[in-house]
Amino acid sequence: MNKVKVGIIFGGTSEEHPVSVKSAQEVARNLDAGKYEPFWIGITQDGAWRLCAGPGEGWETGDHCPVALSPDRSAPGLHVLAQLRYEVIELDVVLPVLHGRHGEDGAMQGLLELSGIPYVGCDVPSSALCIDKSLAYAVVASAGIATPACRVVAVDENLDAGRLDYPVFVKPARSGSSFGVSKVSGREELASAVEAARKYDSKVLVEAAVAGSEVGCAVLGNEQDLIVGEVDQITLSHGFFRIHQEIDPESGSENSTVTVPADIPAETRVLVQETAKAIYRALGCRGLARVDMFLKEDGTVVLNEVNTFPGLTRYSRYPRMMAAAGLSFADVLDRAVSLALAGRVR
Repeated sequence: MNKVKVGIIFGGTSEEHPVSVKSAQEVARNLDAGKYEPFWIGITQDGAWRLCAGPGEGWETGDHCPVALSPDRSAPGLHVLAQLRYEVIELDVVLPVLHGRHGEDGAMQGLLELSGIPYVGCDVPSSALCIDKSLAYAVVASAGIATPACRVVAVDENLDAGRLDYPVFVKPARSGSSFGVSKVSGREELASAVEAARKYDSKVLVEAAVAGSEVGCAVLGNEQDLIVGEVDQITLSHGFFRIHQEIDPESGSENSTVTVPADIPAETRVLVQETAKAIYRALGCRGLARVDMFLKEDGTVVLNEVNTFPGLTRYSRYPRMMAAAGLSFADVLDRAVSLALAGRVR
């Protein structure tokens, strides 16, 4: 049987470039070599595309062939510049292991739609919607699910810090992970927090703090046919959860502990999972996503954010939640690729 030719794109120009590389390394360890033939496309931090042997040491600095994904369906596939001539590699499917801007925001998905090649994960509208927290909140709230109270800060707007109820979170509206996010406890901290957020996005949110524990749910599938992982729970000693910004995240976090399965009653676990599925469907997600929520003391589940291509590193939450539910990372990859290949005629 011929192997499935899968183009694996990793790296990228966002602040989450290093996380993407680590996720790709974990994909390399778990992708079924008997079933898939991988073609590794690394995007450097300055935006150069390179065909390389994989996401190992030196891929970004080595002598690799420039490569481009063709948007021309009459000449589809990877166009590789080798020895002053182009070679074409036809792909069956693309796995975009990219996080943050230009990876999860619909930009890469748009290119893949033009190419006509099936790809793993959310499409253009759901990717663009989920990356913008204010828009995601509006859609999810219209579906009857609780969301944090927030307001958008215009580019030239000066907030009246005295009119806010503290604490609040100030964050870029369209950035991945917790980059640029600040917890503001008083009015004197507000201006610097807005300035920090604007380093990552011109659109900034000021969001009311939600009193409750942070929980998450890994979701895999399309429309009504969804698989969910075990719910996890984040316990904080101080501050807020920001695992990807630790000096050595593989050894753990300085202020948080992630427990999976979450230490919550069975009926609450089901409520969190069903809420995650409802959020996933409301936002039009497909393939896979991680839905992060708050669980309040009164049992209310509140949306935090949706990651349309969650981290897949050794310390990431998504594969751990799926593993706790009995689905190995190799199985997750296989199912995600199968979903992309099934019925994806464009």
